[in-house]
Amino acid sequence: MFRTLHLATYAGLLTLGGLASSASAAELKAVASFSIIADFAKNVGGDRVEISTLVPVDGDTHVYEPRPADAAALEQADVVLVNGLQFEGFMSRLIETSGTTAPVIEVSKGIEPLKAAEEEHAHHEGEEHAKAGLDQDHKAEEHADAGDDHGHEGHHHHGEFDPHAWQSIHNAEIYVKNIADAFCEADKAGCATYTANSEAYLAKLGELETEIKAAINVIPQDKRTIITSHDAFGYFAHEYGLKFIAAEGLSTEAEASAADVARLVDQVKEEKASAIFVENITNPRLVEQIAGETGLKVGGTLYSDALSGEDGPASTYIDMFRYNVNTIKAAILGS
Repeated sequence: MFRTLHLATYAGLLTLGGLASSASAAELKAVASFSIIADFAKNVGGDRVEISTLVPVDGDTHVYEPRPADAAALEQADVVLVNGLQFEGFMSRLIETSGTTAPVIEVSKGIEPLKAAEEEHAHHEGEEHAKAGLDQDHKAEEHADAGDDHGHEGHHHHGEFDPHAWQSIHNAEIYVKNIADAFCEADKAGCATYTANSEAYLAKLGELETEIKAAINVIPQDKRTIITSHDAFGYFAHEYGLKFIAAEGLSTEAEASAADVARLVDQVKEEKASAIFVENITNPRLVEQIAGETGLKVGGTLYSDALSGEDGPASTYIDMFRYNVNTIKAAILGS
């Protein structure tokens, strides 16, 4: 009898072990191009999804150089999550190099993209177009080397649209829904979990939206013009009623010329900008120069294209948005 029980227990352990192994094998492996998308994915996937991030926290996606480990991560992935809108110039070549068969999901799909400012587009079209290689019909060798952004065959000019769409909470909600759909498609057994997780997170984003609008409403209309390092806050401006003047364009690749700086200094004085900020992904030198020439005090650091580390003030998307708004408000109102 003891022997029978022992064998039954042993068989049960084998069965449980097999189930545990199966559950572990069924767990999704997702790769996110940069930290903000990774945070969305973690909130949707929970413990069921293992998330890897290519561009690290405080990293600049515009100038990121992929590593061999990135290709290995893509090769092993079940789902690859990218922003799209020609943001990740390195991504197509990396995908090709990795040989991954995972679906590549553009999480910005379904948003209403903002056109890049005409002066930004004209200024950067030649230089960045050649650098990034995002015109898929162009046959120049530089374009083949740089790689284009995955899945945008119709976009023939780098900078046609502003890619920083996550700077609108409404757009972030679309990102989250797209990620949930992608996880459900890749892991149908976990779809109920992904749906519940995404709905809970969307509720938090709704609360954040209310909080952000209330905070901005106390800023006087004539004090809502601010200066940042590069043009990453177009959707924020469009959504929440602030005006951002950028020292650089949509990408940090192209440095501002002396003429650009002089023109910006004149614009800052003319429009009576209230505050100036550095960004976590950029060199503060240019902003500090402009601050010195305009008399503005640097109001702190804003997080634009990347989250902070876990010990920083913007380690999640919600924390990032809240921190940015509180930093802007404090710099303008002095509290």
